[in-house]
Amino acid sequence: MLYVGIMNGLFLIRYGLIGNVRLRDQLYYVILFALFMFSAFRYEVGCDWSGYYWQYVGAGYRGLEGALIDSEPIWWLILHGLHVLGLPYPWANVISSGIFFGGVHVLARRQPDPLAFLILLFPILIVNMPMSGIRQGAAIGLICIALAAFIDRKPVHFVFWTIIASGFHNSALIFLLLTPLASGQYSYRRLAFAAFLAIPGALVLSSGDSAQLAVDRYVDTGIDAAGSAFRVGILMLSGLYFFLFLRRPWAETFPNDYPLASIGAIGMVLMIVMVPVSTVIGDRFGYYLIPIQTMIFARIAYLPLPGSRVLHTALPYLGLGLVFTVWSLLSWHFHKCYLPYNSWLFGFPGGVAFQL
Repeated sequence: MLYVGIMNGLFLIRYGLIGNVRLRDQLYYVILFALFMFSAFRYEVGCDWSGYYWQYVGAGYRGLEGALIDSEPIWWLILHGLHVLGLPYPWANVISSGIFFGGVHVLARRQPDPLAFLILLFPILIVNMPMSGIRQGAAIGLICIALAAFIDRKPVHFVFWTIIASGFHNSALIFLLLTPLASGQYSYRRLAFAAFLAIPGALVLSSGDSAQLAVDRYVDTGIDAAGSAFRVGILMLSGLYFFLFLRRPWAETFPNDYPLASIGAIGMVLMIVMVPVSTVIGDRFGYYLIPIQTMIFARIAYLPLPGSRVLHTALPYLGLGLVFTVWSLLSWHFHKCYLPYNSWLFGFPGGVAFQL
């Protein structure tokens, strides 16, 4: 299977580069670009391909005024701009992927191991967002920039990038709840309180027009995201793992980033509360926490852990690899959405460059 092969190849590359920091950092840029190309130039690949195509068509009728008055105006302005420039729909994927990977790069370069951070994003976040849910994928990329501003204690920058992200997907507004903490004035109690507010905050955001459409579609309708319970479950287990094994070593080793890691871990645990309401909505909000989860995972190798550090370091790769392999091989939904892989890199059909 193509996707499992890519994942295993990435994991083996990272394993083979243990101790070779220079080559690791050089290959990071090569793999970042390769993943961008793989995501951006896919053709008729991704669960939301047709849905976004009809948004592109609709943008041609809405015009500039219709784009500006939408609750997510930046996304609709991009679609409107494609019509003005005479560019076909697949260019929307190029733009959204560029925003996603650009934002990921901003957060990745803040990590002691950017390549590990990037590779661990592939099995769940990259496959599901810039390769399918492109609007939220762009929002997540911008939230990554906001998280870097949070670490730097720059609340104005944090708010700015969060608002820009909401112009693609208004669910990103939930991060505004962290604004009082972005200045660095925080305590563990305030971190826990802000994370606790995120749950009713998510429900409030679900009362908006576009979120209400999701509620109408997915709450008490019998429609579930087949893998969402597993993805939210992984987030919950990741949060618990952080507090049981990593919290104190993290606070000692990475004190500047610890508040973000800890509030993210609290949010991961609390995301399980959303599952009884709707697995789909819980899944959607959970994607925003994956960059923080991955930041935690990618730094395990640098923590003074008791016992086997090798085992702790390997656990995220083993866990994500197992979940992704089972999902990609056994899910009919995955096969329907992502196979075969087509690219229009060298032309459109009949001109599709290749099919895998």
